[in-house]
Amino acid sequence: MSRKVLGILAVIVVIVIILFATGFWDVNQTEEGALPDVDVSAEGGELPAFDVDSKEVVVGTTETNVEVPDVDISTDETQVEVPVVGVKDNGEE
Repeated sequence: MSRKVLGILAVIVVIVIILFATGFWDVNQTEEGALPDVDVSAEGGELPAFDVDSKEVVVGTTETNVEVPDVDISTDETQVEVPVVGVKDNGEE
């Protein structure tokens, strides 16, 4: 907005304040306000149903060969158990 418009709005606000302050305008409440009456009736909802077919995660161990350092700094293969993760489909092994 331009300064001219802001100046006009400021003058209007000052005039309104002066009219209320001098008693030229007087506002009296003539009737009480009230909120509307609202009746709400509702029935309980229902959650959706789902049929989920999921795969089964299988965790176990298997034997494998890994290199393990020997005390004399040579390497030998030693059999150890390491974790294994697999997926079963519909109860199949």
